[in-house]
Amino acid sequence: MLGHFLNTIFRVGGQRQRVTEAELLSQALNSVLSLIRFKKLKIYFGCDDMFNDLRRIINNAVSLKFASWGLIFVALNSVSVGLSAQGYPSKPITLIAPYTAGGDSDFSGRNLASVATKLMNQPLIVQNIVGASGTIGSLKVRNSTPDGYTLLISRVGSQAIVPALDSKTPYKWNDFTFISLLDLNPMVCVVKSDSPYKNMRDLLGALRSDPGKLNYATAGPGTSQHLSVEILLNAANLPSSAAAMIPYKSAGESSAALLGNQVDFVCNTMTTLAGQIKGGSMRGLMVSTPDRLKDFPDIPSSRELGLNQFEQATGWSGLFGPPGLPQDVVDKWVEVLKKVAQDPAWENANKTAGAIAAIRSPAETDQFVKQQVLLYERLGTNLGLRK
Repeated sequence: MLGHFLNTIFRVGGQRQRVTEAELLSQALNSVLSLIRFKKLKIYFGCDDMFNDLRRIINNAVSLKFASWGLIFVALNSVSVGLSAQGYPSKPITLIAPYTAGGDSDFSGRNLASVATKLMNQPLIVQNIVGASGTIGSLKVRNSTPDGYTLLISRVGSQAIVPALDSKTPYKWNDFTFISLLDLNPMVCVVKSDSPYKNMRDLLGALRSDPGKLNYATAGPGTSQHLSVEILLNAANLPSSAAAMIPYKSAGESSAALLGNQVDFVCNTMTTLAGQIKGGSMRGLMVSTPDRLKDFPDIPSSRELGLNQFEQATGWSGLFGPPGLPQDVVDKWVEVLKKVAQDPAWENANKTAGAIAAIRSPAETDQFVKQQVLLYERLGTNLGLRK
């Protein structure tokens, strides 16, 4: 589309052998606008607004006597993005999951794709781009063309915890277009099935009686596995030193460490540990929800145990786009996600995995993520983790 516009400009430029720079620019602009109007194409930002913006850019360039084709290119590229979004989607959509296959972002992406593919009439392809605590995949989406064909399955770690704790994160938490939350992933604290700690009271009692003796596994300092334990200890009026953190390379390795008797307990998302709990290799002691989960009726809720603060320890997935995503693309997803939320297959997959459906508006998603960032900024400051 953009190449067609530029070719039109060059044809206009060749109509006269001698033409002033201002006349050439004016002819180019009018040619582009006529082409758009002739095809009766609707631009996302409103035709009149876009036409006025184009005229302003060209006029400024002429008045400053540096009639820049680069400025025209920028203007026309904006038009091209708007035009390409017409009839969205017209090709497959890639959902970037910034963590490993089988993890929470992968689950959320594939659960969404299984339903939204039918509603979009285009394939939704989940691609796992992992590394650097989810920042590599997130950055790829942040830097992608804002046309709606590359979207992010965002996670609490990559979109809230990392930006809150590390000032060198290559993006800000709000560098994205917020489309919606998808699901919440309650944290669950578990021990191995043959552990002597039969319930949370037993575990907290052992932590109080012999501080520092017990240990727990995480995917590293500042991860959701680490911070959830810190929230648990704080809720129980215990210091961070009450339990020793043992960092591993991934959440999967931390689970393997528990099963291999290398650590005493783990706190991780229910979606990650549901299989081991249902399979009987792990025993759930507490879940970070106000009430017990229907599919895990034997695991007490944090509110039930008087540890309400642990409800803050909740993972989540969302659907984000790069900055500048056209409003019509956002609106299309809002419409589709309303139908996804009512789909029994999508809802049942969430329940089976211990996830809670949480589709929200773009504005509600923005506020939710903001509050999450503030939470982890405070927690990081208190624990001396911010850098």
